[in-house]
Amino acid sequence: MTKCHVCFRHCDLKEGSIGFCGARIGLKDKVASSSYGKITSIALDPIEKKPLHRFNPGSMILSVGSYGCNLRCPFCQNNEISWGEETKEYAVTAEMVMPDQIVAIAEKQKGNGNIGIAFTYNEPLIGYEFVRDTAKLAHSRGLKNVIVSNGTAEISVLNEISPYIDAMNIDLKCFDQDIYSKTLDGDLHMTMRFIEEAVKTSHVELTCLIVPGMNDSVEMMREMTEWIASLKDGKNIPFHVSRFFPCFHMTDRSSTPVSTVYKLAEVARETLNYVYTGNC
Repeated sequence: MTKCHVCFRHCDLKEGSIGFCGARIGLKDKVASSSYGKITSIALDPIEKKPLHRFNPGSMILSVGSYGCNLRCPFCQNNEISWGEETKEYAVTAEMVMPDQIVAIAEKQKGNGNIGIAFTYNEPLIGYEFVRDTAKLAHSRGLKNVIVSNGTAEISVLNEISPYIDAMNIDLKCFDQDIYSKTLDGDLHMTMRFIEEAVKTSHVELTCLIVPGMNDSVEMMREMTEWIASLKDGKNIPFHVSRFFPCFHMTDRSSTPVSTVYKLAEVARETLNYVYTGNC
């Protein structure tokens, strides 16, 4: 039995068994990525779509995704590759694309405005070895590297990738440990620690999807943004307040009223300098 070190779950895995995230495997003497090089999604996107609004605005970035996730958000928009039943199929059917091939594709897209590679779509940190190896090679070729993540990872994982990561967008899904645990199957405190360290090494923007009845109170928004402001250069951390639409396992409520998103964005602006609204 070997123990995974990526997130708070610390899955104990027998040889050949797969962790909760669906993308880490127990070997004889360690736990490794079982999704290394297995790509389910690749596209050239505007950097603002990540969303990153204050990192090379107006540029494009090659977005790359694999499969698996260590959270269970009932409103997941990428459930087919994150934690739906389909992820088991991707473990077999996903196309193998190695780091040097990803970097070569990214270089070919420079003429289309591409500045680098974004590791996104599913949760990239559960396959941090692929991120690390690809990002290191990309840096050596003068490309930028971006992570779009839920921030549910140990600081040791951040330390592995941080020398090669230029920017991150991290989801801060709410500011209540009970909701993180019971609704998202996550750990708020781990995400907070990850963000606290990430802002010391790269450009970081944060996103909060406003879900009616879950995280749409003025009090929670004020508490969240006051904490963000307390971080390194915290008042200047860009913060995205995004509108929820019913999907996946959360169709029991309506879309977030636009007025609620705008109101909470105004609350965030009480303490943060760069606040953006999304999906409105």
